[in-house]
Amino acid sequence: MALKRTTKVNADFSLSSMTDIVFLLLIFFLVTSTLINPNALKLLLPKSTGQVSAKATVSVSIKDWQNDTYTYHLNGDETPLSYGEVEDGLITLLQDREDPTFSIYSDESVPIKEVVSIMNIAKRNHYKVILATQPE
Repeated sequence: MALKRTTKVNADFSLSSMTDIVFLLLIFFLVTSTLINPNALKLLLPKSTGQVSAKATVSVSIKDWQNDTYTYHLNGDETPLSYGEVEDGLITLLQDREDPTFSIYSDESVPIKEVVSIMNIAKRNHYKVILATQPE
């Protein structure tokens, strides 16, 4: 007696569960890869070919005057200021601004230490800084 099945066995393989597993693994590796360097700094480096949306109304210029002596100038004023006077001058110029932003113009011979000291003034007073560069 020949018995025949009324239902046929389906030989297809469903890949939907496999794609779910691959997708979950992808998310897992993306999340864990961002935690590898938790001490890395996120910096916005200035580019000489780009444009900045913020408009700085105040400028600080740093010039090399004599051997390891640097002069600071606010808004292109010819009278040099000492480092201690720069912060007071910036506070008076930017106190009533809604979004206080100033730009730093530095000579090529000025070491980065002097530029960072001006950036520290901005950090203490919650100002935004634009580092002016020359276009390429």
